[in-house]
This record gives sequence, structure tokens and C-alpha cells, in this order.
Amino acid sequence: MQNDITLFVGLDVHKDSITVAYALGSGEVELLGKIGTSARDIDRLCKKLQSKAGHVKIVYEAGPLGYDLQRRLAAKGFDCMVCAPSLIPRKAGDRVKTDRRDAVKLVRSLRADDLSAVHVPTVEDEAFRDLARVWAAARDALKRARQALKSFLLAHAVRYTGTANWGPSHRRWISSFSFGNRWQDLAFGELRRAIEDRFAQCERLESALREAVTQWRFYPAVLALQTMRGIRFTTAVGLLSEIVDVTRFAHPRQLMAWLGVTPSEYSSGGSRRQGSITKTGNSLARKLLIEAAWSYRHTAKVSPEIQQRHEGVPKVIVDRAWDAQLRLCGRYRRMVAKGKNKNVAVVAIARELAGFIWDIGRLGIEQAINTPKPAV
Repeated sequence: MQNDITLFVGLDVHKDSITVAYALGSGEVELLGKIGTSARDIDRLCKKLQSKAGHVKIVYEAGPLGYDLQRRLAAKGFDCMVCAPSLIPRKAGDRVKTDRRDAVKLVRSLRADDLSAVHVPTVEDEAFRDLARVWAAARDALKRARQALKSFLLAHAVRYTGTANWGPSHRRWISSFSFGNRWQDLAFGELRRAIEDRFAQCERLESALREAVTQWRFYPAVLALQTMRGIRFTTAVGLLSEIVDVTRFAHPRQLMAWLGVTPSEYSSGGSRRQGSITKTGNSLARKLLIEAAWSYRHTAKVSPEIQQRHEGVPKVIVDRAWDAQLRLCGRYRRMVAKGKNKNVAVVAIARELAGFIWDIGRLGIEQAINTPKPAV
């Protein structure tokens, strides 16, 4: 019967149009045509697809349009996948790309089970990630604004005698300095104002994020990750807002691969050749991970700051964080002693650190689930 056959549907999605192709079971791939992106157009498409088969599987590529279409189709009962564009099989030498060919290719790859699904976050998780990304963008803008001012001063041979770390004394000196030239002072004042604006924006966003994170369902994992060396509030929130749920990875190697810190490899026959890391997946999370890995260059110890972050966290998580310190600090020293480049050693530490993040993040979630809530 037709209701027992699966209908495979490929959507090539753009801002104002969607090109639709489909195949009923193992039959030929056909083009349904191009439709709009309004709610009415989607409803009409759903009715057409439901009339063709009882079970419908839909796929489209992840892109700048987000997951709204996937959620709308899933709400109507369709099995909709968002696939990773970089992992779609492509024929060598195929240099013709059109919307129709892309939709047909998606149908064939979906039917052959050759596509890799992208994790679709919940609306709440995506909203928290949006806030965290805006915060990260504001911090990057603050960094660029400070660098622009430093470059301006350097170009005019103006140097601060103390440590230019943007502390209170450094900021007081900047606010009181004058070139004695009206136009230069105007330019300098605009650069200084840009820094103050970005700084105020970062403070507002950080305050909002610290308040929001306590209501997030993965807040226990945020607290657990902060027990580790090199992972403060900034890093913990940045990592988990991108990873979202560490429990979706069945093995730490899957998280390492998602972060793009596994070595590339080309092996054939009896030869095995490994290269630099793949750098696939989430670039922001990978950047935060490697920044955290640099802190393991030093001797393992629990500083007063880390000790403060241990307060209120279950002992099993604290012990695991200490195990990570001992292992990663020792491994870094051994690699450097053998002549490894420091950058190569840090990337290797980052790869293993991802495994500890997977383990400690899961422990944080499990401890929160198993802890009985106080009676109201």
C-alpha cells in the first residue's frame, strides 16, 4: 500500500524560495517545483506531501535561516532532518550547481542514509545561546576597540609607563591624557568613547547572562565545568551554549570530533599518515577550548579562585577535576621535554581536555538529577 512506502523529500531552502524534490520509496526522483517561504506556502506543501505517503522524511541543509522550518515541519508530524552541508557527498568533477540539482541530490543522499544530522536545539537552548553569542561578540568588539586605541597611541609615540592592562590606573591615565591638538584630541576622544561604550555593553550582557544561566536547564553542568582549571564562568558558558547537551555524545571522541580537535588522517594500505587537526565543527567552542588548554602549562595546583569555585559542588566532580589537572599538566611537561612544539602540545592537551569536559559535564547533570529537591 502507498501508506507503507516512505516519501523522501529534499528542500533547497533560500530566503524567499524553497525548491522541492521528492521520491516515493525507491522510485525516480521528481521535482515538485519552487514554493515560497510563508506559513501558507508551507501548509500547502505539507498537505501535498501527506497525500502522497503516510511516512514522510524531509531534509534540508543547515544555514543562516536557522531551525524555524524544521520546528514547523516537526510540529506537523513530519520526520525532518537538518543536515551538515560540509558532509554532503559530492561527485568529483561535478561543477554544475542549481537549486533543482541540490534538491535532487538531497533526496538521493537521504534515501541512501548518507547525510549527517545537525543537532537542533530547543527554543530555550537557542535563546540562551543567542544571548551568549551576543556577549562574546561584545567582548570581541571591546578587544578591537582597545587595540585601535593602542595602535593610535603607538603611531604617535605615546607610551604608558606602567602596565597597560586596562586597570583603574591605566584607564585614569587614558581619560586625562591630551595631545594638545584639537583634531587629534577629537579622534582620541572618539576611540576612548568607543571603549567605554563597549565596556558598558559587556557589563550589561554579563549581568543578564549571570542571571539567565541560573534558570537554564544545564546550569549544573556550568557549575561542574568551573571546577576545572582554565574554565571560568566565561569559558563554561561559552562552551556549553555551543555544545548545549554533552549527553548527546555517546563517547568523548564524538565531542572531540565535533570540536574539530582530532587529527586529520590519510591512510592507504600499510601506510598511515596523520596531519593537523580537522578544524571542523564549531569554531567558537574550539577557540575557547584551546584557550583553556593553555593554563595546563603550569604545575598542577588548586588556586584560591578555583577553590572558591569548588564550593557547593559534589566531591566526585571536584576529584575528577583534580585528576584532569594532574594528567594534563604532566602530559604537557612530558611532551615539551621530548621536543614537541608548545602549540602542538597545547592542541593535544585541548583534545584530551574535551574528554574531561564530556565526563565532568555529564557528572554535573547526573548529580543534579539524583539530588532530591527540598520540600516546599
